[in-house]
Amino acid sequence: MSDDGIVETVDLAAEEGRMGFYDRARSQNLAPLWRVLHGLVTEVPKSPAVPAHFAYEAIRPYLVEACDLIGTEEAERRVMVLENPGMQGQSKITPSLFCGLQIIRPGEIAPAHKHVASALRFIVEGGGAYSAIAGEKTIMEEGDFVITPSMTWHDHGNESDRLMVWIDGLDMHMVNLFSASFRSNYPGKMHPALRPEGATMAEVGMNMLPDGFEHRSQTTPIFNYPYARTRDALFRLAKFREPDTCHGHKLNYVNPLSGGSAMPTISTAMRLLPAGFATEPFRTTAGTVFSVVEGSGTAQIGDLEISYKPKDIFVVPSWFSLVIRAQTESVFFTYSDQVAQEKLDFYRELRGNG
Repeated sequence: MSDDGIVETVDLAAEEGRMGFYDRARSQNLAPLWRVLHGLVTEVPKSPAVPAHFAYEAIRPYLVEACDLIGTEEAERRVMVLENPGMQGQSKITPSLFCGLQIIRPGEIAPAHKHVASALRFIVEGGGAYSAIAGEKTIMEEGDFVITPSMTWHDHGNESDRLMVWIDGLDMHMVNLFSASFRSNYPGKMHPALRPEGATMAEVGMNMLPDGFEHRSQTTPIFNYPYARTRDALFRLAKFREPDTCHGHKLNYVNPLSGGSAMPTISTAMRLLPAGFATEPFRTTAGTVFSVVEGSGTAQIGDLEISYKPKDIFVVPSWFSLVIRAQTESVFFTYSDQVAQEKLDFYRELRGNG
C-alpha cells in the first residue's frame, strides 16, 4: 500500500490521468474501490478507539456538579458520557459500545421510557435506589449488575439518603449501525407496578421454572444479578480452581434458560485476580470496558500503563494487548461486544506474545 492508502498494484504515475474519470464517476455517486481498499479491509484490526483510563476520584466532582446544573426531568437521564479520546464527540467508548455514568440524588426519579437499545447498569456508588423494569422494581446495591432488555419500559428512582451512581452500558451504536432505533416515553413519570419485587427471581433465579413459564426474548429473564452472590461464587471458585493465565478467575453472566450470554449483544463477566497475580498478555477483537470493584494495581494497555483503584474505569480497544498486575486482590466487572462478534463469526483472540 502506498503512503496515501492506494493499493500497491495501482500505477501511481497513471493515476494523474484518471482524475477526470474519477470526477465524472462521482457525479453518478461512483467511487474507485482500489483507492480505498486497504483502509477498508485491513491486515489486522485498526480501531479508532484508544486505551483510556477514567479515574473516579477525578471525575466524581463533575458528576456532583451536574446534579446542581440539571434535574432528572429536564435531562431525562442525567448521564455524563465517558468518551473515548480517539472518538470525541461520538458518545462512544468503543466503536460499538456506549458507556456513561448516571447520577441520581435522593428523592429523584428518572422517568419511564423504552428503546430498542439494550442497557446494562453496574452500580458504582450508593445503594437503596431502584430500577423498575416492565413493572417490577429491583433494589440496587454497589456491584449489582442490572439489565434493561430491548423495548422494555423502565424508570429509576432513588428512595435512599445517598447519591447513586452507576455505569450505563448500551448497544445503541450497534442498533444505529443498522438504523433500527425506536424509542417511546411513557405517558406518566413512572410505569405502574405490575408484579411484586422479587417475582422474577422466584420464577427463574433458583434453577427452577414454574409450569407454563414463557420468555421469548434472547435476554435473560433475570434483570438483577446481586454482587453479594457473584462475589461469593468468585471466591468459592478461587478455592479449588487455578486462575486462568490471561483472565484470572472469571465468571460470565448467563441466561439460565439457554446457558448463553445474559444479553444478546453484550458479553458481561466478573473477574478476580489474586494479590500479586500478573496476567499473560492478551489480545481480543472485542473492545472491553473494565470497572474496578475492588483492589488496586496496574494495567498495561498497549503502550499505556495506568494505575487502577476501586470505582475506576478503563477501556481496552480491539487488538490492544492487555496485562494486569494486581497489587492487592482485585475484582473487575467487564462488558464487551464479544457475544455479538461470536454470532457473526468475527471474534478472534491471541494469548501470550504471539
